[in-house]
Amino acid sequence: MTARRNVLELIPAIATRQPIVSGKTGVSWHMVMDPTALRRILKEKLDDYPKSVTTKLILNPAIGDSLFVAEGAHWRWQRRAAAPAFAQRHVEALGPVMTAAAEASCRRLSQARGPVDLFQETVAATFDVISDVTFSGDGMFDRDAVHQSIDAYIAQTAKLSLMDVLGLPAWLPRPGRLFSGPGLKRMKAIADQSIAARAQAAEKHGPPDLLDLLLVAQDPETGRTMTRDELRDNLLTFIVAGHETTALTLAWALYLMAFAPDIQEAAAAEARAALGDRAATAADLGALPLTMRIVNETLRLYPPAAFLSRTAQARDTLCGRQVNPGDTVMMPIYALHRHHLLWDRPDAFDPDRFLTAPDRYAFLPFGAGPRICIGASFALQEAVIILSTLLARFRFARVPGREPQPRMILTLRPEGGVWLTVTRRD
Repeated sequence: MTARRNVLELIPAIATRQPIVSGKTGVSWHMVMDPTALRRILKEKLDDYPKSVTTKLILNPAIGDSLFVAEGAHWRWQRRAAAPAFAQRHVEALGPVMTAAAEASCRRLSQARGPVDLFQETVAATFDVISDVTFSGDGMFDRDAVHQSIDAYIAQTAKLSLMDVLGLPAWLPRPGRLFSGPGLKRMKAIADQSIAARAQAAEKHGPPDLLDLLLVAQDPETGRTMTRDELRDNLLTFIVAGHETTALTLAWALYLMAFAPDIQEAAAAEARAALGDRAATAADLGALPLTMRIVNETLRLYPPAAFLSRTAQARDTLCGRQVNPGDTVMMPIYALHRHHLLWDRPDAFDPDRFLTAPDRYAFLPFGAGPRICIGASFALQEAVIILSTLLARFRFARVPGREPQPRMILTLRPEGGVWLTVTRRD
């Protein structure tokens, strides 16, 4: 039952002090924490290590064979087609949506009385962003319905069992696997309606959003465009992946700074000097280096995607261990980021460790290689805009006895919420 409670409990303590840990529980498995081996898995031998059956079993009902779970040629053409939508100029053009969400978050926090669950607040803020950048606030896009469907899906369908983690066959029954079918159908229907309406719309609604960009997306090599189902599945991928992960980063960052008031005050001073009384914009990122380091250090200690899994397709050797076809290869990013051979004082919150760049494959909050998260720059820009705006206006303090417990479901969530007291700065 361990993995039903918390996948993090599967990671043995030795994983933060060894390059690889192997075992057999029905199938042979290997936990890999070595940057050279991780480079091999994620870059050099990409096709030999496809995403595991587990990952597809969990995500396929929600996002089909979209960019996140597709493999081989089907993944490559989608990646080439979608890449222009995430070009830096388009990410920066979406900055005003992030600024507006930061302002709205400040308004809500200004009205708060008593401790606040900052995780619920950051989820609200990042969902504002993702729904606006995907559907430009279209009136027919039912935000609440989609949000509830995603939340139910993550809370129920995405609960991992030990069988999932070890990569046992998909046909074996999973205890506790409750597919939230009606919610998923509703979410897909809402997205389909919005796509159809946008495709038929004659008038322009403003700067292009993600839906506009994907409607015209084309693989430059083959000329292939996305079918409506592929477009919908990719759009839902970006909605599901694009708000929860950033919300978690923001909530964990505020939690960490509640325990490090000196760092919090330094970041607040940086933000106030750069912003004055206004909310942050994409143009401010260069003036907020400490805030960016805080975001990176939070991603190190509490990576939203804390546990990745692959299924080996070919014989290989990793860290001197033989890997056979069918073996489950796990990449516990949580252990990698707290590894004693890779990081000085690995469990300490020290944003200044990012004054120098870490080994590329020792720090993997967005993955690496060809399949690195397509929205990484979007997520970092959003996190810095919202975090710096909040720090410039509010002070965050811990609530004794209400520390969250990190729990790996589909992402690394704070069980019990992130409860902090919030006071306005004068």
